[in-house]
Amino acid sequence: MKPELPRSLRTVNLDGVTLYLAHPDELPIRWVGQDELMKQLMAAWMIVDSRDVPMSPRLLGKPGVGKTTLAYAVAKQMGREVYILQATLDTRPEDLLVTPVVESEGRLRYVASPLVTAMIRGGIVILDEGNRMSEKSWASLAPLLDSRRYVESIVAGIKIKAHPDFRLVATMNDDASTFELPEYIHSRLQPQILIDFPERDEERQILKENLPFAEEQILDYVTDFLQAAHEADERYTVRDGINLARFAMKLMAAGGISQHGALRTAVRQTLGEEALRYAHK
Repeated sequence: MKPELPRSLRTVNLDGVTLYLAHPDELPIRWVGQDELMKQLMAAWMIVDSRDVPMSPRLLGKPGVGKTTLAYAVAKQMGREVYILQATLDTRPEDLLVTPVVESEGRLRYVASPLVTAMIRGGIVILDEGNRMSEKSWASLAPLLDSRRYVESIVAGIKIKAHPDFRLVATMNDDASTFELPEYIHSRLQPQILIDFPERDEERQILKENLPFAEEQILDYVTDFLQAAHEADERYTVRDGINLARFAMKLMAAGGISQHGALRTAVRQTLGEEALRYAHK
């Protein structure tokens, strides 16, 4: 396992350019259930021959089904540093690679993104919600996603090669507020690993993992609600379930409301009036 990045190693010199590195992300999360998905992601990152290169998979699914959690859990199971880069509609190529920052007296400091830091350190980067990025941003990553495994920073004037241990995964939401991937990127981000809603037992396990302080009746209520919504092809996810359970417990702690009343109020105020059709009467 790579040690945590100490302050003395926050910089690295490449071709005469000093880069300031990002810190890895440490999150208190654990993947529950659906072990087959962990195996698929780990397999995509494996090297089976000295002439082989790791793949750059994408995790597809509705918002809140645990794509980032899965990627983070597999990376930590491999004992690697994890870097998360949140993609947005206005993510620029320099945001993905190297950003110049003006210091005192007009000098420039070159700051490596989480992705570039992972490339240098041999870590794993999670490019979160990657299909929110424009084609211009994706184009800057094209050589990284094939056998060349490098990026070029025009801003810093350097080419950065990926450490052999570097791995990348992109998570992508199944919703309308995204860009279509250009074909040359689509073919590089393979395989596609689909994350669907979990089975009832797994969903309750996930709720229990995230809400260890919740009463069993609350966990049962929320699990039943989510399973009914899944059967109706609603987009409510376990993240929604965690939010409504937490709000219900807070309402109960504030006093003056029953558990059942708190849960129905929480459903209404987190997901809307129409969601009550999947809640116990």
